[in-house]
Amino acid sequence: MSVKEDLNKVFREVFEDEDIEIGNETTADDIDGWDSLSHVNLILAVETRFKIKFQRKEILTFKNVGDLIKAIEKKI
Repeated sequence: MSVKEDLNKVFREVFEDEDIEIGNETTADDIDGWDSLSHVNLILAVETRFKIKFQRKEILTFKNVGDLIKAIEKKI
């Protein structure tokens, strides 16, 4: 399974929406309910799923899902 496919599962769990399909250009504006609190929950779920840890400054650089995928791929 690719990072993107696995990450899509995380998004579906965090946002409780089985219809979510993420793409590299997906942003918070594209996902209903993606606010600051759910963003924290998403990052924690990603760290748990991929057994990685992000630094705070890293998280602040993510502009879209593609940036998140690149960061995950660097760490695994």
